[in-house]
Amino acid sequence: MSNLPSLASELAEPDAQAEIDALLHQFAHFGVELGLERIEFLLENLGNPQRQVPIVHVAGSNGKGSVCAFLSSVLQTAGYRVGRYTSPHLVDWCERISINGEAIEPIELLKILRQVVGAIRPDQPCPTQFEVITAAAWLYFAQQQVDLAVVEVGLGGRLDATNVVDRPLVSVITSLSLEHWQRLGPTLAHIAFEKAGILKPHCPAVIAPQPTEAALVLQQRLEQLACPAVWVEAAIEQTRDSQQTRWAEWCDTSVENSPFSFESICYPLPLLGQHQLINSALAVATLQILRQQGWQIDNEQIAAGMGKTSWQGRLQWISWQGQPLLIDGAHNPAGAAMLRQYVDTSPQVTKPIAWVMGMIAGKDHGDVFKALLRPGDRLYLVPVPNSTPVSLAQLAQLAWEVCPELKDCQTHTDVVIGLEAARTDAAESTIGLCGSLYLIGHFFSLVRQTST
Repeated sequence: MSNLPSLASELAEPDAQAEIDALLHQFAHFGVELGLERIEFLLENLGNPQRQVPIVHVAGSNGKGSVCAFLSSVLQTAGYRVGRYTSPHLVDWCERISINGEAIEPIELLKILRQVVGAIRPDQPCPTQFEVITAAAWLYFAQQQVDLAVVEVGLGGRLDATNVVDRPLVSVITSLSLEHWQRLGPTLAHIAFEKAGILKPHCPAVIAPQPTEAALVLQQRLEQLACPAVWVEAAIEQTRDSQQTRWAEWCDTSVENSPFSFESICYPLPLLGQHQLINSALAVATLQILRQQGWQIDNEQIAAGMGKTSWQGRLQWISWQGQPLLIDGAHNPAGAAMLRQYVDTSPQVTKPIAWVMGMIAGKDHGDVFKALLRPGDRLYLVPVPNSTPVSLAQLAQLAWEVCPELKDCQTHTDVVIGLEAARTDAAESTIGLCGSLYLIGHFFSLVRQTST
């Protein structure tokens, strides 16, 4: 299990972890409720810590976490004290809030959460769970006096709890696709409008390549707000040269792949998948804007920081019971398409694939299956614990309808049972675990329990 990642905070503080879960559970019944009024009241009661923290704000459908990881790694390499706020977590709440790559300690998070909860006034609307943890992130970053924070939008953008800063250093919008349409609107134009809500007047923006429908909405909003904008193109793979030796010195691990470049800045790319050519370009373009603003970041620091970037649970190989296992959240059709592109082009993958998959309700299950499944693949459907349940039998029927040439489709009561079945039935195939980041987090927590 030497390739297994370090998974957030260890269980050295089980009482603190349990108290964190219990405290945040008090607010879970409010569900997802978009809007800024509650978080603004709460932050004002806390002294508006968000006004003390310069931020890079990142929205989008896919790639937000990777872009945040690239930016945080480079900025830390350049010598800055960098806060990072992302969601959801895989194993525990501490993962969401980190400084220089180190998750907040459970005891510290519990202390911060108590301050946040203590600031909730009975005469004001009660915040949601996401708003409470978001306020905790702002408060922690302010108290720790980070130089800047890289902040990932939770859902949408315009009415997301992170969207309470008037002057972000840079606003980044990653690739957009039709997701969360139940809350953000039925078309890509609606979704683009919500994501564009993070744009602020005259503040610079970095935008990924977009479908035409989304690009038109974003361009209109950029013009309305007079935002100077960079529309990136994918990074370009370079030929090997003598710089490879230098990169091996800059990075934590040896550089095995050819280097990549964007705007004449070359760097290694440790995160897997063709989509990282766009995500890395977004990060480099953002770093260039920060340099124009006076932040001290040179090209060697960009190369070194990019090379040290890691992002758990996304196109990640680990060893599970002596067998290679490919893990990826792939929770929406666009993510599933990226995963399929990777397995179709990677020499490391043996096809057909044995997919162990769990999805939650409210997702576009049929479109995910269309993007991912191919004739000869095997599918092992498993539940996602602690989430809105979905009928595995109905998912199985849908999978057969989408891909009648599946080799097999089974349902199992637990992810480990599904993995063991896949290993027994398809020993020569690559096994992929995917479908929901909550499932990935559950699996990682199981692995951690058995390895301690």
